[in-house]
Amino acid sequence: MKRIIRKKVKAFNLQEMLLVLAIIGILLLIALPNFLPLIAQTKAQEAKIQLKTISNMQTQYRYLNSKYSLDFNELNYEAPRTVKSDGTANYAYEILQATESNFKARATAVVDFDGDGVFNVWEIDENGSPKQIIKD
Repeated sequence: MKRIIRKKVKAFNLQEMLLVLAIIGILLLIALPNFLPLIAQTKAQEAKIQLKTISNMQTQYRYLNSKYSLDFNELNYEAPRTVKSDGTANYAYEILQATESNFKARATAVVDFDGDGVFNVWEIDENGSPKQIIKD
């Protein structure tokens, strides 16, 4: 007859696991407010990149047509779908003004990144440098 030898395996009990999870949760609650500004800055990169793309396309359009355009279709620019319309973009884009010598485009956040009721807004003009108008 074979004898089964059982080894006792060291493991954590339920109370120890719950205590560790509680400590991790408390640390996250303490650290999260410090990371919210970093999250907003990271998401603002989307607006800067898209506005820079719009600026480059406006410059190309101006070289060809001697004026800036108010229409994204004329620029061959397709704005990304926002998170509110099943897309991935956190900003909605629009061209505010366009004349023969200047233009202004705006990116407005559709998501309140830090929950304070203020939505981030960025603008760019013919100089090609995005500027934050309203900080979230």
